[in-house]
Amino acid sequence: MEFLDFFKNALNLKNISRQGWIDKLSIEHPESVADHSYSMAIMGMVISDFENYDTEKILKMILLHDLAESKIGDFTPEQITKSEKEKIENHAFYDIIETLPNSIKSPYTSIWKEYQNQISVEAKIVHQIDRLEMALQAKMYEKSGSSKENTATFLQTAKSDITHPKLKELFTKIVEDQ
Repeated sequence: MEFLDFFKNALNLKNISRQGWIDKLSIEHPESVADHSYSMAIMGMVISDFENYDTEKILKMILLHDLAESKIGDFTPEQITKSEKEKIENHAFYDIIETLPNSIKSPYTSIWKEYQNQISVEAKIVHQIDRLEMALQAKMYEKSGSSKENTATFLQTAKSDITHPKLKELFTKIVEDQ
């Protein structure tokens, strides 16, 4: 069946740890990429519905945005350049969706490109939700013992990338939550 390989790749995201938490916080059992995607999907659904965006598109974009990592793993900016990461992610993504019927593959490819190039309001929001989820996870790790010094980089990155007013408001609440 043409869907089975695609499903296996998606399932493998459960086995891919988020590398930044390992490298910078020394978390032994950090969230998986699948955990991250699920949290983003919940956040994206609520924010999209609240702001009257295209929720279906946002959810598809969130579910596809890290799919390539099921083949290549999760790289941090310190490990690989942005252009090299994009190149290997594209190769992996196209390999993963190769067996899907064109009626599915074509719209997924469009959503993937839209996300990568941030050419729509939905793509920009998804990028910012990615950062917001990271900030919330960093604060959760901080509450469970990680130092503020180590989580600061994650929070600073999120702060500089989040521009949407509602997301900025949520980010502020995350940072202030003790």
